[in-house]
Amino acid sequence: MHRAPIGGVLRFYKYQALGNDMIVVDPAAFDRLLTPELVRRLCHRHLGPGADGICYGPLPHGDHPRHLRFFNPDGGEAEKSGNGLRVFARYLWDAGYVTGREYDIWMNGEPIQVRVEEETATLITTTIGRLSFASQDIPVTGPPRLIVEEEMVIAGTAYQVTAVTAGNPHCVIFGDDPSPALAQSAGPAIENASFFPNRANVQFARVLDQHTLQIEIWERGAGYTLASGTSASAAAGAAVRTGRCQSPVEVHMAGGVAQVAIDPEWHATLTGRVQAVYQGILAADFWPLEEECE
Repeated sequence: MHRAPIGGVLRFYKYQALGNDMIVVDPAAFDRLLTPELVRRLCHRHLGPGADGICYGPLPHGDHPRHLRFFNPDGGEAEKSGNGLRVFARYLWDAGYVTGREYDIWMNGEPIQVRVEEETATLITTTIGRLSFASQDIPVTGPPRLIVEEEMVIAGTAYQVTAVTAGNPHCVIFGDDPSPALAQSAGPAIENASFFPNRANVQFARVLDQHTLQIEIWERGAGYTLASGTSASAAAGAAVRTGRCQSPVEVHMAGGVAQVAIDPEWHATLTGRVQAVYQGILAADFWPLEEECE
């Protein structure tokens, strides 16, 4: 993989973390401005390489030598991505930006600690940050309060909601039978409910035992997704907060399993696998068709 600038080359790198596939765009190897239109094009499953998101970095003029920005497939920038952080951590390792197995990444104004668990860098641990259930932090409309098993009526259906921020907003709903069909049918209305002014990532969760959860995910700006690191962290935090689980929590998702540890101050740490898929160079034909992904 390339670290030095490559004149005129539009190289990208594809990774997957528990089935959540990401493209890394390194400004040192990509001499076009990353616009929302280009993000949508890159993520498009038919008109581009296809991805669940874009890791953009390390940014040459950022606040930190390993500064990351993350973009959803709709072109919007996300405050945080647990799987994106792990993918970017693996890219930094592969590309030679780091030499030790412990380092940090700067994202959205905060440092994220990274630990490479294996020499192959297929298992990586990252800090996620402090979870909060406070309405003003998430945010959720209405008076300041903790959003823990609060009833919300959305699109005519009453849900018992535990809302939490993991650096981005989440809505966790516990039940007996989470399924992809449920996430896909109910997720859009919950994501865009008026309760959530910044929209929300949605998790339908089932407790398997005191240390194990199953979740299905509707991701803000991305739709149904096989895995999400912040969703796993938020759901695990909600399960611990409501007394359903104890830390650490093994979170089973459609794409695989992640481990979430939560300390007494509600700081979450996420461990999961990440794999390199391929690298490529965009062809000249890619550019005139950008408007087709609108």
